[in-house]
Amino acid sequence: MNFDEKIVRRGSNCYKWDVASEDVIPMWIADMDFKTAQPIIDALQERVAHGVFGYVKPPKEYFEAVCGWFGTRHGWHIEPKEIIYTSGVVPAISAIIKALTMPGDRVLLTTPVYNCFFSSIRNNGCQVATSSLKADENGRYSIDFEDFEEQCKDPKTRVFILCNPHNPTSRVWTRDELSRMAQICKDNDVFVISDEIHCEIMMPGFQYTPFGTLDDSITGNYAVCTSPSKAFNIAGLQIANIICRCPKTRRKIDRAININEVCDVNPFGVIALMTAYTDPRCKEWLDDLNDYIHGNYLAAKELIERLIPTATITPQEGTYLMWVNFHSLVENSHKMEDGLIANAKVWVNPGTLYGDDGEHCMRINLATQRDRVVAGVERVCEYFGGK
Repeated sequence: MNFDEKIVRRGSNCYKWDVASEDVIPMWIADMDFKTAQPIIDALQERVAHGVFGYVKPPKEYFEAVCGWFGTRHGWHIEPKEIIYTSGVVPAISAIIKALTMPGDRVLLTTPVYNCFFSSIRNNGCQVATSSLKADENGRYSIDFEDFEEQCKDPKTRVFILCNPHNPTSRVWTRDELSRMAQICKDNDVFVISDEIHCEIMMPGFQYTPFGTLDDSITGNYAVCTSPSKAFNIAGLQIANIICRCPKTRRKIDRAININEVCDVNPFGVIALMTAYTDPRCKEWLDDLNDYIHGNYLAAKELIERLIPTATITPQEGTYLMWVNFHSLVENSHKMEDGLIANAKVWVNPGTLYGDDGEHCMRINLATQRDRVVAGVERVCEYFGGK
């Protein structure tokens, strides 16, 4: 795959590009500018030739594909009966919250964190509880376990939404960290929702640990949300899965999925998932993608370190989302976003979109062609006075 080939551009029905003005480089919303793996394209073209696009019920091969992929690639044994399919991870999280909380309950987040979590909580009438992540002098984030435990001890805290790997800080939580969070949640009867949508984007030397592979003795009740959408750039095909081992909880979630009307899925999403998870060429494509994104990170890191040496770049562990703290150069993240669009002609996400702990920071999407990464980051640095 030639990841340098420019496939996506304005007018190609790509939201990220079409909402930006002609001269702006969009490096904000979390999707990629790369053509998906060729076997997925071929399978979709074959499905289009079928010509009938009605409702779809995923076949047994769909569930076998999910189980096979996570079992072989990540050592996670999943039973087909544990899988609930749905249209996306965010609808899945919203449905789980609806199934397991009452209005006024607290749902815990470790911030800064993916912005849609906040709306999913509030839209279900729940309160957002936060535990701030701690950044060391190198910009690497960790859990403040003392505060995390205090938040879990609150009797109104019913759910914790884990982001694994973490968006926007790119942390790939270790097994020890996950185990400690799991034990605290179990001890305090807090249900864990683990969003693992970014699990396939790993930088060299890091390994994703599925929450579902933790020892049963330390995990309480939980559900894991997965999707091939980020890894294979197929978010528009709207396919995701919830893995939940507890039959009683699974029935509650399934009912909420139906109440929320997110129980029907796209036939193209079903085909794409089955192909992505079973064709060995897709695995090769994904491995090459990870190498390319790592190269993008190194190129962006070199530019920022050279041009804005006062900035702190969070070490990239997973995801294709770079997190940078510009400290005193950014007084207001949202004003910074507007200023960059208007004056530097580059669009990145303001850190405060992910909670107050994101002040002075920005999230930069690295999943585009390298020359676009270089051009976009150069514009950011020039905006902040880089030489």
